[in-house]
Amino acid sequence: MKIYMGSDHNGFEYKNQLKKALELAGHEVVDEGGLALDPSDDFPQFASKVVHELLNDQSPVARGILICGSGQGMCMAANRFKGIRASLAWNTHEARSARNDDDSNVLCLSSKYLSLEETGSIMATFLSTPFAAADRYKRRIQQLDELG
Repeated sequence: MKIYMGSDHNGFEYKNQLKKALELAGHEVVDEGGLALDPSDDFPQFASKVVHELLNDQSPVARGILICGSGQGMCMAANRFKGIRASLAWNTHEARSARNDDDSNVLCLSSKYLSLEETGSIMATFLSTPFAAADRYKRRIQQLDELG
């Protein structure tokens, strides 16, 4: 699976560690930055890079992973783009639900409030959970796409 990743300075170390784990698991990882630790960088630029690449990718199974201090900022930034369903997950149950029910295509993670081990488990659950594609779920996603 192709995975686009991005983080600000708060998520930089987590991103690098998770990227290694994903590559070892056989995933193709595209690192959209930050490429160097820069304490003055801002999360919107990295969310935008990941989202643009994901939206331009023709594969229906490509995903995005964004990491910042709380995960909230990345989630807000990513969800500004039509076709993106970014989810902030604090545990594996939320990650499973985000994929199963909402066909989330971007996972947002916190580097301040979750351990690296927790983020790894959440990420693995997110990437391995298929979309259930129930009619009610597809209808709701269509309604999201028609908003604003």
